[in-house]
Amino acid sequence: MNKHLTIPVIDLFAGPGGLGEGFASLTDKKGKRVFRIALSIEKDTNAHQTLELRSFFRQFEKDDVPPEYYKYLRGEITKDDLFKAYYKRSLAAKKEAWKAELGKTSPEKVDERIREALKNEKKWVLIGGPPCQAYSVIGRVRQQWQNGLDENDPRVFLYKEYYRILAVHNPPVFVMENVKGLLSSKLSEKLIFLEILNDLENPAESYEKLQGKNKSKSECPGYYLFSFVKKPIGYDLNGRPDLEPEDFIIKAENYGIPQKRHRVIILGIRKDIFTKEPDLLEPKDHIIIDKVIKKLPRVRSGLSKERDNKDNWNKVLKQFVNNGLPPKIENDVRQYMIKAVGNLHLPGKDRGAEFVKYDTRISYEEETEWFIDKRLKGVCNHSTRAHLTEDLYRYLFASCYAKVKGKSPKLDDFPSTLLPKHKNAKKGIFSDRFRVQIWGEPSRTITSHISKDGHYYIHPDPTQCRSLTVREAARIQTFPDNYFFCGPKTSQYVQVGNAVPPILAQKVACVIKKTLK
Repeated sequence: MNKHLTIPVIDLFAGPGGLGEGFASLTDKKGKRVFRIALSIEKDTNAHQTLELRSFFRQFEKDDVPPEYYKYLRGEITKDDLFKAYYKRSLAAKKEAWKAELGKTSPEKVDERIREALKNEKKWVLIGGPPCQAYSVIGRVRQQWQNGLDENDPRVFLYKEYYRILAVHNPPVFVMENVKGLLSSKLSEKLIFLEILNDLENPAESYEKLQGKNKSKSECPGYYLFSFVKKPIGYDLNGRPDLEPEDFIIKAENYGIPQKRHRVIILGIRKDIFTKEPDLLEPKDHIIIDKVIKKLPRVRSGLSKERDNKDNWNKVLKQFVNNGLPPKIENDVRQYMIKAVGNLHLPGKDRGAEFVKYDTRISYEEETEWFIDKRLKGVCNHSTRAHLTEDLYRYLFASCYAKVKGKSPKLDDFPSTLLPKHKNAKKGIFSDRFRVQIWGEPSRTITSHISKDGHYYIHPDPTQCRSLTVREAARIQTFPDNYFFCGPKTSQYVQVGNAVPPILAQKVACVIKKTLK
């Protein structure tokens, strides 16, 4: 890769690198990369390991990735073996993926690393999204903050690290991503999103206020903020685009992503280089979940408090059906449950594994090359969780109900004997506690909550009776199969749930490429 001809990207709060992957994967008509990740910053140990490994992968052209990389993904060699075999490339990867915590690492050190990564390049892009859990609607409800934010939660103010870097380093363009809940978040009765927009438009002024007595003058001219999906109605006297907060929401399912993921993504263009409105993302027909996960190997759930093997799993399900299903199950659902368990074929790959040897395919012809890597010879991160027997019964009921009714059941649809013994089960709070993904539709949003218990992410196939694996969630998020998630399974789920879908990020990168021209 000729680094002199690619546009450097600095990725803040990078997570496992979904946003960066979209930029790094964009190529020109000659197949050459348009952007390169010059520096990605992430504090979480496991997400950083994922970033570092992917950075190593990108040190090679696509067709020149060494066989040892795939041996590592298959568990045949260690990461140390891989990095020792390609020592210089591993050093470059470690330099690119920096484990540091913005807000705690000294600003001077951050600025030094950014300057070092840019090497005086003036044409570059800042991307990233401050941690979003503080702004998510679900998170605020769980913490009983409702629309108000917790002023003691440091994550609320991490976006200030973002505009500080804008003020100090003046990138020509930037992209900032966050959850839709940001629009309704309040701090001291004021909508924080309006404050964020003002800070992003005028980072120099906001940074100087932030410094207080220790002011150092920023020469950043400021930014015009644009939506990727809606043109401004007009411009005010200062040239500011006229957009409403809701105009920044991107509904990912409308742009070729197989999930109903709605996120705020802001494009900033520095005022002194602005010449014309940026292009908008091009809408695309909905991609249904079937196309990305249906051809992955079938695997069964585990049993968490009983002897766990495939025969006992089969026995547990058949006993539930044969010993008399709860009487309040509607007849059409009842008959489908009996049929599903009666025709049950035990998955050949049992509970899966961190690597499953398999002739992996996908029903998504236009994106086959994006997802599938034949050199891998299988699929990674595809092992199942163990569940309580009672939850297996709930998953069986819910997936059969969804198959028959075409929608996921609410708690009111469950027979009383299958209701969880949770104090809120009959209060209407989180009435969709058990949520099935529906064949023939885009998936519901994959979030970090998938790491908790899987109840919101039940696989639509009743004969597998389980929640989604990390790889299924990753495919729904549009990560390529050769993108390996490091760390324990819980962390893998969090990484996938917090990420920006790489294919959506690539579409964003395409707009940025044209804007920089």
